Amino acid sequence: MTDRTDASTSGMDNHANEARSFAPPAPFAAQANVDADAYGLGADSERFWADQARAMLTWKTPFTQTLDWSQAPVARWFADGTLNAAHNALDRHVQAGNGDRVALYFEGEPGDTRQVTYAELLTEVSRAANALQSLGVKTGDRVVIYMPMLVESVVTMLACARIGAPHSVVFGGFSADALRSRIEDAGARIVVTADGGWRRGAPAALKPAVDEAIAGLDPSHPGVDHVVVVRRTGQEIGWTQGRDLWWSEALEAADTRHDPVFVEAEHPLFILYTSGTTGKPKGILHTTGGYLTQAAWTHWAVFDLKADSDVYWCTADIGWITGHSYVVYGPLVNGASQVIYEGTPDAPHRGRWWEIVQKYKVSILYTAPTAIRTCMKWGEQIPAQFDLGSLRVLGSVGEPINPEAWMWYRRVIGGGSTPIVDTWWQTETGAIMISPLPGVTATKPGSAQVPLPGIGATVVDDDAAPVPNGAGGYLVITKPWPSMLRGIWGDLQRFKDTYWSRFPGIYFAGDGAKKDQDGDIWLLGRVDDVMNVSGHRLSTTEIESSLVAHESVAEAAVVGAADETTGQAVVAFVIVRAQFAELVTDPAQAAALQEQLRNHVGKQIGPIAKPRRILIVPELPKTRSGKIMRRLLRDVAENRTVGDATTLADSSVMNLIARKM
Repeated sequence: MTDRTDASTSGMDNHANEARSFAPPAPFAAQANVDADAYGLGADSERFWADQARAMLTWKTPFTQTLDWSQAPVARWFADGTLNAAHNALDRHVQAGNGDRVALYFEGEPGDTRQVTYAELLTEVSRAANALQSLGVKTGDRVVIYMPMLVESVVTMLACARIGAPHSVVFGGFSADALRSRIEDAGARIVVTADGGWRRGAPAALKPAVDEAIAGLDPSHPGVDHVVVVRRTGQEIGWTQGRDLWWSEALEAADTRHDPVFVEAEHPLFILYTSGTTGKPKGILHTTGGYLTQAAWTHWAVFDLKADSDVYWCTADIGWITGHSYVVYGPLVNGASQVIYEGTPDAPHRGRWWEIVQKYKVSILYTAPTAIRTCMKWGEQIPAQFDLGSLRVLGSVGEPINPEAWMWYRRVIGGGSTPIVDTWWQTETGAIMISPLPGVTATKPGSAQVPLPGIGATVVDDDAAPVPNGAGGYLVITKPWPSMLRGIWGDLQRFKDTYWSRFPGIYFAGDGAKKDQDGDIWLLGRVDDVMNVSGHRLSTTEIESSLVAHESVAEAAVVGAADETTGQAVVAFVIVRAQFAELVTDPAQAAALQEQLRNHVGKQIGPIAKPRRILIVPELPKTRSGKIMRRLLRDVAENRTVGDATTLADSSVMNLIARKM
């Protein structure tokens, strides 16, 4: 339950506290990969990460230097060692006798399936690497990947890594303009794409966006030499003779053997552009040795992975960092068997995910709070139709999870006892930074809790002083970590200004956070999502969590709207659960519920947090990755023309919301 506290700092007011806690089941703790001793070992972070680098990875040339921080804020980890990411993900498992283990269970949205063993994946990646090299790709060249969630998408990433050619994956929901800007910034001359992918029962084209992006390239760009196209949907597409070629034909002509290029640990592995911001996209650069170390160790430790028995499923797309670290590199370096799914949770029916869990006996599930809340909205009778007894670890990623969604996840999906790991990290951090350990931590609904072993993270005030327990402020990372970004591609000064200028010598994540009375960390969302109401700095996340704690609310988004009296006023947009949908069609009953919700927030958090307005809406504006675009809601709340909505999964949502004003 929640109650008021008076603790605050100039950075962020802290109004809510969660008292529920769940210890790990004793049988789970007894078999866990990691115990509480890891925190003591992690106190010497350089030694800890050196030990993990040697234990988790195979090195061609062993490293002798762990960390070089002399050029801070650019770190060098394990710099004199050499290795290859694809070799670590494939060859060594085959050489160890695990070539027959399934690496990928592919489930297409239309229902087509494919199982790929480690030996088969090695063969296909080798073919793809040879094919790319025959097209002129060399070590250090950048390759742009614009693909659905297919086996070929994973193959392409690993083929690039095998050559030492940094890849830049662009999410398949992005526009031609977004794709063009990334091709230009990376200086890529090869694009790998598909004719399209399946989405909610229909083919969604991709190749036309590639053609448009290339046609619009700045004259200073040398041009794209080749576009390799996977045939997925069979739809008709434009074709440029001499430039375009089919994936199947390129691989058919390629040798099945390929010697990996062993690179220095600091060799670039990939560039991933951050989304959702205005202006020039930021190309986040990650290198090889440190990134693989932390991605592999966190995947093994946080999810308690047993590679010889678990079936793991991360529902993220490879277009995002979660898909890089916890679909491709972490799981495959660890020799895991995993599910990859092309489609959406509601195609062809709303039980699709749970059907997949039942079919493959998934034991570890890692997904986003947005997806969990959507399933809550649909009702627990849907997952109840499927056998979810194979699940033994549940994970949450992408944004803070409100306590009631956490409790629903545990009770309905996890059978009331499955440990939940609520993870905090970013594109920039490369791997999980703050999370419970499932066999160690007594978990709290909605809290990421404590930094992982070897990670220095805390909450500070405006003067960079750590806040006391019970207070709020800014989440920072106080010492370098292996998977940290090495810069913004081509713009070192922007890297320094963006991440290291707010608190000199300390990485500022851009997130607000609080510590509870036990010192556990709670994420409060982006600092940009903090409202100043009558001098009180309120977190949108806390108010949203309070709203979703009400029995009628499935999902909520809160924004601050300009107000002459209070500076900003709280405006909430809520989606009601299915059993309340008919009730709110009556204006009088809808108004009564709105007032009830206002009072509910006032009771849980305090009168200052009561929304000035609550709008009951049919849907919220989300990108295809599930992020709520609050800036569009702010436009609506302030009666402005709604801004650019092209990245939304469904742009018509804004028209439905506007009608409610």
